[in-house]
Amino acid sequence: MASRARAAAAGMRRLDTKAKNALLLAIADRLEADREAIASANAEDVAAAKAAGISSAMVDRLTLTPARFKSMVDGVRYVAELPDPVGEVIWTRERPSGIEIRKVREPFGVVAVVFESRPNVFVDTAALCLKTGNAIILRGGKEAIRSNTALASSVRSALEGTVPDAVQFVEILDHAAVTELVRATGLVDVAIPRGGERLIRAMCEAALIPVLKHYKGVCHIYVDDKADLAMALSILDNAKVQRPSACNAVECLLIHERLAPLFLPMVRAWARDKGVKLNVQSRQEGGEWLDEGGAPVDWGREFLALELNVGLVAGHRAAIEHVNKYGSHHSDAIVTNDAERAAEFLRDVDSACVYHNASTRFTDGAEFGMGAEIGISTDKLHARGPMGLEELTTYKYVVTGDGTIRG
Repeated sequence: MASRARAAAAGMRRLDTKAKNALLLAIADRLEADREAIASANAEDVAAAKAAGISSAMVDRLTLTPARFKSMVDGVRYVAELPDPVGEVIWTRERPSGIEIRKVREPFGVVAVVFESRPNVFVDTAALCLKTGNAIILRGGKEAIRSNTALASSVRSALEGTVPDAVQFVEILDHAAVTELVRATGLVDVAIPRGGERLIRAMCEAALIPVLKHYKGVCHIYVDDKADLAMALSILDNAKVQRPSACNAVECLLIHERLAPLFLPMVRAWARDKGVKLNVQSRQEGGEWLDEGGAPVDWGREFLALELNVGLVAGHRAAIEHVNKYGSHHSDAIVTNDAERAAEFLRDVDSACVYHNASTRFTDGAEFGMGAEIGISTDKLHARGPMGLEELTTYKYVVTGDGTIRG
């Protein structure tokens, strides 16, 4: 499969923007035509997941609702409308030697994406890779095998007669298949995992090729004593409740200790109303913080559910220290009307996305205007944050002369 993808990638390089956009529009049309078959396959996956006792968060990620299906198809068409980064000249320099150097964007070549639960990832990532002239090999989790097989059939049917091997789906569910994929040096250029921390760590340990990753989304909101409390509660509600299974949902609320007597009762009332379990920092024993039930507070935990750690801090500097120590460098927010404190938080928090008076739920390729995203990276090389079209390209230096030689 990797060899076929490498050959397809060579073919993709020769396609201009108009041809690539035509492929994307054909995929969108085919998905709509196959809507009933895809929905039926997804319903079987959801029923099997529920019968197996899979968590509600995982079932939510697996479910391809009508609204999500429409968003997925619309996303493909939106990607077709986006500017094509391939061939973009990043900069040009003329050197005293007489050569001209251009730094030009180009495709990676072959991208491998291993993902869990969310079937829409199949289509989102395929669309982004095709737009950027890459071939892609996808391997989904066993819980979505029927959905992914149906989506793969639709996408490859749309590509028939052009470059069908530019999108391939690995149906082998054995973990050894993933190991082989991330060790395909010379054939696969980069791997991108979309799933839980266990999957990502396993891929990184096995890989012989570069891996773009984020292990988890331990996102924070710090509410300063100069915050608008109604705003703070609205942001908290959106960041925790709108879709708790998302990696950009908030997992830890930090409150300025002077604000706690007023704001903490508001948070408790909100939590009771929305069914959110709170693990509120109570006291410290032996250097470890305990919650009100006497259990240790696991500050680095990603819940992906209606559960939230709550801590009290002495101020914005203490909040910054806490976030950098326990966070996952994903998305973190400060709610305050103090511009200087906000500026310090945005500068000093070492995360891919930092927010002032806004929900962490905006960390998303579509919300950032990228169209569908291929993932969110908490790495610093080669990409950071939501990864769209530009992040699926590398570059080459194109050098021209006129019989020029080095002196």
